[in-house]
Amino acid sequence: MKPIIVVNYKAYYPQSFGEHALRIARDAVRVVKELGGGVEIVLAPPYTEIRRVVEEVAGSGVRVFAQHADPVEPGAVTGFMPLEGLKEAGVSGVILNHSEHRLKLADINSLVKRAAKLGLETLVCADEPETGAAVAALEPNYVAVEPPELIGTGISVSKAKPEVIIRSVELIRRVNSRVVILTGAGITDGQDVYSAIRYGTSGVLVASAIVKAKDPYSVIRDMAVSALKAVTGQ
Repeated sequence: MKPIIVVNYKAYYPQSFGEHALRIARDAVRVVKELGGGVEIVLAPPYTEIRRVVEEVAGSGVRVFAQHADPVEPGAVTGFMPLEGLKEAGVSGVILNHSEHRLKLADINSLVKRAAKLGLETLVCADEPETGAAVAALEPNYVAVEPPELIGTGISVSKAKPEVIIRSVELIRRVNSRVVILTGAGITDGQDVYSAIRYGTSGVLVASAIVKAKDPYSVIRDMAVSALKAVTGQ
């Protein structure tokens, strides 16, 4: 399996919007092409930027996920975002239960099932290894374990809490042998990505290190090259 880098633009960085959002998309496409498609990159822009980012990366192999979906059916649901609307916008998947936008377990279960019927992939976040195992039982495509206290700190889970990664892989694999395991929180550079993969994950969920970077291309490339080295044992 290819290593995976999921870039969460979030929705409160000025760099998450407009031309900078498109620049990150172009940089991701550039890295994927330069590395021969050996690394998978997924971008999760804010709702307002989804359509433009989807168009920017079309045909490149870079995919686009939404940052969240609400557990509602299309209809009289002002201010909510149903899965059907996200699919219409062009995403191929959705992040659920991020620590900044948590959901009830029953709602996660419902959304995972509905997304599968719509042909959308699901990446479910968890704050601890045990939570990761619980949501893995719901059969999402990806589970990303992120200690919330490290998110946005620049102190990576790979360095500060490697035991969380190791424990997550152990518990999740007991429950679900097929789900793709990611980790995140404080991921800053290629070494963090390398360590996360060597500890048993398939990649990382990263945000500010790329989105707020003066040169997103350099950071994306560093992480992607390190991911390739990790999976090849270099």
